[in-house]
Amino acid sequence: MPARRPLIAGNWKMYKTRAEAEGLAREVRTGATRPGVDVLVAPPFTVLAAVARVLKGSNVLLGAQNMHSESEGAFTGEVAPPMLKEAGCTHVILGHLAHGLVPIVCVGETLEERDAGKTMAVVERQVDRALRGLSPERVEGLVIAYEPVWAIGTGRTASPAQAQEVHGFIRRRVAGSHGPAAEVVRILYGGSVKPDNIGALMHEPDIDGGLVGGASLKGDSFLKIVHYPEG
Repeated sequence: MPARRPLIAGNWKMYKTRAEAEGLAREVRTGATRPGVDVLVAPPFTVLAAVARVLKGSNVLLGAQNMHSESEGAFTGEVAPPMLKEAGCTHVILGHLAHGLVPIVCVGETLEERDAGKTMAVVERQVDRALRGLSPERVEGLVIAYEPVWAIGTGRTASPAQAQEVHGFIRRRVAGSHGPAAEVVRILYGGSVKPDNIGALMHEPDIDGGLVGGASLKGDSFLKIVHYPEG
């Protein structure tokens, strides 16, 4: 079985005007030159097209942060899959394979659930719900992100051992439901990923990359994560 290709994804959340987004996208395009690692940025809806123009012709992938499940309709404030594809997106952090966009499916527990020893039960329920009804081939094509709620934007992060424990559990769970797809599907860690912890996280066997929040908002810190030390 070939090694899974690492993926470093930057989720810009509700940050960046058009000029700021274009500037950051240029930095990432210029600096994300590491072979063998996929790089993705997920800007806000309002700047997707502008960022797509900056990234055109590069190897940096473009993702959206969310979308509606319907192709069109009277859904105020929502964005449809064809709109994202037209803007240049290939991925979406919450999405549907039926539209040809690769979903990055986020799972994770709250601090209360972790303290109560419910982490695995919560993650198992979330993974099972997300993958229910999908063929093994479809599961191979998506991305799962373990993003503990207690580590999002708090500066706290799971230790590499804690993250690996959950990643290994997710992979075993996928193996039980979808067989060999478990060895192909990429599982990212998200939750205060930084330049100083990405190397240790990536050293773990079931961590295939990072879903990066705050550290993706500055080119230098995000590129340090992209060029994480090996070994």
